[in-house]
Amino acid sequence: MPAFLFFKDLTDLDFERFDRRCTWRRYDEGEVVIDYEDETSDVYFIIAGEVRILIRTQAGKEVILAEMRAGQFFGELSAIDSTKRSANVTGFDARRTLHHAAAVFREVIFASPTVCDRVLHLLTARVRELNARLTEHSIFDLKHRLYSELLRMAGPRPGKPGERSVTPPPFHHVLAARIGCRREQVTRELSTMAQEGLLEKTRGALVLSKPQVLEARLAEALREDR
Repeated sequence: MPAFLFFKDLTDLDFERFDRRCTWRRYDEGEVVIDYEDETSDVYFIIAGEVRILIRTQAGKEVILAEMRAGQFFGELSAIDSTKRSANVTGFDARRTLHHAAAVFREVIFASPTVCDRVLHLLTARVRELNARLTEHSIFDLKHRLYSELLRMAGPRPGKPGERSVTPPPFHHVLAARIGCRREQVTRELSTMAQEGLLEKTRGALVLSKPQVLEARLAEALREDR
């Protein structure tokens, strides 16, 4: 059986032939997996743990592009176009990764129409998400960008129909880095949401008590921008 979820249930690929050409590695918390403008081209499959993908400016400001966990992979852009790395990738949980050299990754794609189709769908989804975030940064103010990011991060709250939650609760500086503002601004907006009954902070989650209200406010902001 394939060791990685992305290759699960494949019928048109002899995964074991490629598995022997992979490298396994563990990373410590905070260890840099890929640095910005590295000239490496391996593709990294996350077997356990999580990583954060970000861009860090020369002034030290961080812009978080994404966070990925077990079952996902990253680094495919440099494997495809052979250019320098476009972002920094740092581990922030106990993790284990499987590396495919660029040549192996490309060989897998060309060997399996199913894998090729999955990669195309994944890349398309990532482009669409980046387009959505770019649009939000262009037309939304801070408050609405925060609404949108929280909705994107949240999942259904078990046992509470109609509510959603972000688990574990994100640090304020992380939310700030995701939407392009200061930590103090996020803290202030979250406090306002709590006062309005839209948000509840628990030990294990950030609960969106009325996500439909946030969605309605976003829809209204889009109408007002026209």
